[in-house]
Amino acid sequence: MKILIAGGFGVGKTTMVGAISEVPPLRTEEYLTRASIGIDDLDGTPDKSTTTVALDFGRITVTSDLVVYLFGTPGQERFWFMWNDLVHGALGAVVLVDTRRLAVSFASIDFFESRGIPFVVAVNRFDGVEDRTYDEVRAALDLDRQVPLVMSDVRDRTACRDLLLTLVDHVMEPESIV
Repeated sequence: MKILIAGGFGVGKTTMVGAISEVPPLRTEEYLTRASIGIDDLDGTPDKSTTTVALDFGRITVTSDLVVYLFGTPGQERFWFMWNDLVHGALGAVVLVDTRRLAVSFASIDFFESRGIPFVVAVNRFDGVEDRTYDEVRAALDLDRQVPLVMSDVRDRTACRDLLLTLVDHVMEPESIV
């Protein structure tokens, strides 16, 4: 089973894959350089020093014949072309959002909506901060009521597991199948 972990730059995709994967994740992170100034939007992420340039990959073995493959997408617009290849065969996606920078989430949500791929939205609660209500986030993202919205801390393995289970439950709902 293939699941994408998507979202804008700096929302926690690499962190989530690393927190839940049973194997050391494959990461394609590179240091940010001066060459990215004016190309990558670093607003709201002053301490970020690396970026995913291709994908993150992790694995979870559920049973001997059921393995979950996690693909973390790159967040910067200049790498979005890769999403078209990564999405093939995906069961669904987790879209991570940061309430400090909700606008970076619009493209991810649009991507999955336009392709009819089931997804859940997870507000990554950095340091336990919950500065927006569910209704405020849903309204700001113009999120359909059928799309699950959860608050989570993707540094926590149990929270990541619960988030993936929410996605599986959503995928199994008849109205989520296109």
